[in-house]
Amino acid sequence: MSGIGWIMTIILGGLAGWIAEKIMKFDTGLLMNIVLGIVGAVVGNFLLGLIGIGLGGLVGQLIVAVLGACIVIYLYRLMKSKQA
Repeated sequence: MSGIGWIMTIILGGLAGWIAEKIMKFDTGLLMNIVLGIVGAVVGNFLLGLIGIGLGGLVGQLIVAVLGACIVIYLYRLMKSKQA
């Protein structure tokens, strides 16, 4: 989430984590939603950067963060199922 301040990063991360939580039916709290959203934004921007796509603006970053957070949740579930 380059180009936006820390407070906006936390707000956008929380919103993205909450949306991903609802999409993936993954019950977490507020702090985990923020972490998921921020990590999701990093993952999403990295993956889109690999294929040469960059989304700008708050809406674009929100979309990237939600997609990235969904990927992080999916990978978490995949690792969790292999442990059981």
